[in-house]
This record gives sequence, structure tokens and C-alpha cells, in this order.
Amino acid sequence: MAQLDGDERSAYVQAMFDRIAERYDLINRLISGGQDQKWRRLVVEKAALPPQGSLLDIAAGTGDIAFEALKTAPTARVVGADFALGMMLVGRGRTPHGQRVAWTGADALCLPYADCCFDAVVSGYLMRNVVDIAQALDEQRRVLKPAGRIVILDTSPPPDNLLKPLIMLHLKVGIPLIGRLVGGKAAGDAYRYLPESTQAFKTPLELARLIEAAGFRDIGFKMLMFGTMAVHWGIKPR
Repeated sequence: MAQLDGDERSAYVQAMFDRIAERYDLINRLISGGQDQKWRRLVVEKAALPPQGSLLDIAAGTGDIAFEALKTAPTARVVGADFALGMMLVGRGRTPHGQRVAWTGADALCLPYADCCFDAVVSGYLMRNVVDIAQALDEQRRVLKPAGRIVILDTSPPPDNLLKPLIMLHLKVGIPLIGRLVGGKAAGDAYRYLPESTQAFKTPLELARLIEAAGFRDIGFKMLMFGTMAVHWGIKPR
């Protein structure tokens, strides 16, 4: 599944997320031990959104990062974009913030927004699913205002250390099992894709270099969850 390319990969990922939309948040809490909420708070912290600012959450899913942004900056304009419409429908129905997010069907490789219109662009688990990371980064840079911030949360290939066998067991056995028990066969299949796409994704250092190559500066990243998650950030030059 993680070896699919181009339109075939995009269609698979879109259908997968729509199938698991209703159970997505619960499964994420379980497989991360509740840590995913802390990671999203870190994303919003690094976005440094001003009170009247504007934030684009790409691959917004059910809206966890967008909602966290509204908690931090209640008067901000927050846009949630995704090509998995089923995920956004679940988010739109969530209270108290579901109706305050401007939900938009969008392709991360061709964003339907004008140049220089957001103070921050954030994403959670987007980059390992796009077919062209460089193009996705270029689009995020395009829609950012000068001095705007990009923040990326995504999985990372498990580092080679003493914990790697246990981490791989969790990825290959534990996560699909939790998905199947909570969300049925469709979720079990979807969460087999997670370890495959994680292992095939860039290391945190490789992704940081791609962000730099896309024209961002002051780039940094923080590794989390024994090196299997990372939050990256950078600033668009003035």
C-alpha cells in the first residue's frame, strides 16, 4: 500500500481516511497513549498565531489542530483543508469549535488560496501521504505571508536503537490490532498502512533539509515518542 504512486496512492489514502473517519480520533488516542493531544498543542505553540491572525490546517481531518488553534487564539481565522471529505464532516459536527472552522475540500499539491494569505500553515500526518513533498512545501510557502510560519507533525522511521524491536512490534502488530478492535476490518486495514508509510518516510533530518530547500529559514525540529514522531517548523523569509 505504501508503495503506491501518483493518483493511485492519492485515491487509496483518500478512501482510507473516509472509511475510518468516525473512529479516527479514538484510535489515535489509544495508539499514542493520549500523547497525540500534546503533539498538536506543540504544533500550535510553534505556529505562534497572533490573536487576529489566520491559520491554514492542511490535512485537517476531524480538526484537532484547528480546534487547538482556536483555543489558543479564539479570534483568529482558522481554515481546515482536506481531500477526505468524510473526515471533515465528522469535524464539522464536533462541538464547540466545529462550526467556527472554515472547512475546504483541497489538494495539498494545488491549494485553492491566494498567495501570501496565511500567518501560519500547519499539518498533521500530511507529508508522508503526499506524492510530491517538494511541491507540497512549495504550495505551503506560496500561501504563507512573509515571516509566516510552517509547522509539520508527522511520523518518523524508528531509529536504530535498543527500543527498535519493541517499536516495530507496536507498529506492525499493536496498531493494526487496536484499529481492528475499535474500528473493524476497514480500520485494521488502514492502520496497517501506518507502519508501512512510516518506514518509507523521510528521517527528521531529511525532512528538515527538504524544508530548507523549499526556501524556509530558522528551521528546527523536535523528535517525540522515542523518535517515531517529529514536529518541524520554519519561517518564510520577509
